[in-house]
Amino acid sequence: MRNTVTAVALIASAPALAQEPDFSAFATGPIFEEFGPHAPVAGANALDPNAEFRIAFDVADRADVGTRNRTFESAARFTNMHAAAGVPAQNMKLVVVVHGKAVLDLVTDEALDARDMEANASAGMVRAMLDHGIRFVVCGQSASVYGVQAEHLIEGVELELSAMTAHALLQQRGYTVNPF
Repeated sequence: MRNTVTAVALIASAPALAQEPDFSAFATGPIFEEFGPHAPVAGANALDPNAEFRIAFDVADRADVGTRNRTFESAARFTNMHAAAGVPAQNMKLVVVVHGKAVLDLVTDEALDARDMEANASAGMVRAMLDHGIRFVVCGQSASVYGVQAEHLIEGVELELSAMTAHALLQQRGYTVNPF
């Protein structure tokens, strides 16, 4: 009987689960107009305009060829979403800590070309985020594994001994790790 009830409930909910996602309410801006889409949320708790955020984003996965790194873009989405909700840009301190194969998403096109690799689709987004004060920190251990040297990195990207070191130092400075 229990299995029958479960089966009926699953069948009844199938149309709702099969529904295609609706991204029509999503828009970019107000900080980054080319990326970082977010949607307003009616009924959400209002944010204190004096709220301060110190957040580290942890990124290990490289983007698919020809696409921007989704977790890099999450930091832009966070910025746009909170600015749209009234949090001043200067109250958002974000650091993207990059390790694993994702370090290749912070390498210049020239360095990638020298390796016969595709151009970096994330480069323009990364430069815009750097210009806005979002920091990008590369794990030196991962950089070593993938043969990436400081001069191969997009200008403004920082190189740390390790991602573990970067996270430990950021936590000491009051940063939390965003799990998305």
